[in-house]
Amino acid sequence: MKTAAPRRRGERGPLAAFGLHAGLLAATAVALFPPLWLLVTSFKPKSESFSTAVVRDFTVDNYTHVVADTYFLTWLGNSLIVVVGTTLVGVFIAATTGYAISRFRFPGMRPLMWVLLITQMFPMAVLIVPLYNTMASLGLLNQPVGLIITYLTVAVPFCAWMMKGFFDTVPVDIDESGRVDGLTPFGTFWRLILPLARPGLAVTGFYTFVTAWAEVAYATAFMTGEENLTLAGGLQTFVNRYGSDWGSMTAAAVIIAVPAAVVFGFAQRHLVAGLTAGATKA
Repeated sequence: MKTAAPRRRGERGPLAAFGLHAGLLAATAVALFPPLWLLVTSFKPKSESFSTAVVRDFTVDNYTHVVADTYFLTWLGNSLIVVVGTTLVGVFIAATTGYAISRFRFPGMRPLMWVLLITQMFPMAVLIVPLYNTMASLGLLNQPVGLIITYLTVAVPFCAWMMKGFFDTVPVDIDESGRVDGLTPFGTFWRLILPLARPGLAVTGFYTFVTAWAEVAYATAFMTGEENLTLAGGLQTFVNRYGSDWGSMTAAAVIIAVPAAVVFGFAQRHLVAGLTAGATKA
């Protein structure tokens, strides 16, 4: 009687493999169901928003209404100003801060590192009141600049720590060769180190972009009046205490998700390398 060959160390049995794949398929279904249902609902008439059927009467009226009859294009413009400003300034500050902490020893370096670490411990909701008072005293409420500053307080500490870990993996010999060639510290950073840091910059840029594009709490607290809202804040105008327009809300949500998906598509090949930077040191 032929006996089954013993399994090698780490090799899964048929039952374990089936359970693993079944679990992965279930997790995938759970993750994909909400965005797919959002997409389906956006093409339904408003009278069928809560219908469990797929699309019986296909319509694009929700999209037409959102773009033509609301402040959506104004919200889009406001969001682009905030997102571009936050991403450019945030990536620059995070990269220069991470490089300085990684390469130089200066008075106050350790307190700076503690500040960057501790600021990440506070929930965003706790910071709304003090930031609101600060923005009000500076006259920055209902101003894109004020919203950019508040988003930088969220994005920069995390991104600076991440960039430090990435710069730690870049050999110091490159900096020394730059100094031998007569480059200043900033010239070395800009011309030699930064081109090598593209994976880290991609993750930093993506995180900063998502922070500014999808954030709701600050956007609704610091910006009032429909003409001043960003896209995330504008979504709340469709479903509030006065009424619920789920068709328009789902259509707007789908439109808002498209730029985030496009940015992720461009950045995804760098995300793994950037997120794992600092796990091993060169």
